[in-house]
Amino acid sequence: MEAIERFKEICADPKAYARRWKEKTGGKVIGTLCSYAPEELILAGEALAFRIVGGSGGISKADAHLQTYSCSLVRGALDDALNGEFDFLDGAILPHTCDSIQRLSDIWRMNAKTGFHLDVVLPVKLNTKSARDYMTAVMRKAGTDLETALEKTITDDDLHKAIGIYNGIRSTMQRLFTIRKDRPGAIAGSGVHTIVRASMVMDRNDFLNRLTQVVDTLERQSEPESTDKKRIFLSGGVCNLPDVYGIIESAGGTVVGDDLCTGSRGLTGLVDTDGDPMDAIADRYARRAICPAKHAGVTSRGDDLVRMVRTTRSQGVIILFLKFCDPHAFDYPYLKSMLDAEGIPSLLVELEEQTASQGQFRTRCEAFMEML
Repeated sequence: MEAIERFKEICADPKAYARRWKEKTGGKVIGTLCSYAPEELILAGEALAFRIVGGSGGISKADAHLQTYSCSLVRGALDDALNGEFDFLDGAILPHTCDSIQRLSDIWRMNAKTGFHLDVVLPVKLNTKSARDYMTAVMRKAGTDLETALEKTITDDDLHKAIGIYNGIRSTMQRLFTIRKDRPGAIAGSGVHTIVRASMVMDRNDFLNRLTQVVDTLERQSEPESTDKKRIFLSGGVCNLPDVYGIIESAGGTVVGDDLCTGSRGLTGLVDTDGDPMDAIADRYARRAICPAKHAGVTSRGDDLVRMVRTTRSQGVIILFLKFCDPHAFDYPYLKSMLDAEGIPSLLVELEEQTASQGQFRTRCEAFMEML
């Protein structure tokens, strides 16, 4: 499919895509390191949000600023910044998430030459009225700061237009996730992942048009594509890593759902189109699927995980996160306990970007599929 091939080309070298986009449009590119970055505000400011998901090679300079037990996402991203790989950025926005990214923000501000720098200090607790009010205040400040940095007034009309585009992307992605769940043979897991990755770096209008073409084509297929592979749900983080989907499929599994950071987690929840747009954007970020660095109830992530596993009719869960990722590591024991209580088999795999062992991962996946 032509649109998917275009997504693959962009994901193969997203930095080159951003440079071409900037040269062609004259627009500004803003780097982000988390799905909690307020992308609607970036788009409303006529800029391109560019998600940084790790490094492009080994670590050469970052270890002079960070402990070696920081996760490979943080170390790799900083290394690329110090090596000038992000010279096309006009600014960077780092939301308040895990401890490592919070500290990275200070180091990035002082050492990376990536234009203006904004911290968006979102609340950690999201299930109270005061947290919602605080979230709205933070979003309003972020909007004001962006106006100053971009030298552009962001109007309510700009926000409504951006909301419409992002609502279109998220609702169409949900259609794609439904296809993956109901007809997992219709599109490979790596294809879905490529589309998700492209959604984080492409011009959002162009992405929505191409995404709609792909989903419309898949929905028009008359016969469901069956598969006898084991139905697998992926949970955790996972950023810039080898093709785990291809490995899982070669081991006898097929991914029918996920709650990954570089997966469906940031693509949940629509923004209300009625009322004040800034209030609506803040409300969506408070309601969306949370990550381990946020709190919306003692067992909220576990409850959501069990529900999604049941909804996707998954036979097993593979939990993936980067080595030294404390938030995911802290959540893992209770997530496994809840899965065990429901009789859902699970496999934990800790990965590191620079030293990922595909052979070992394949062996563990094959053993897990046999167990299922």
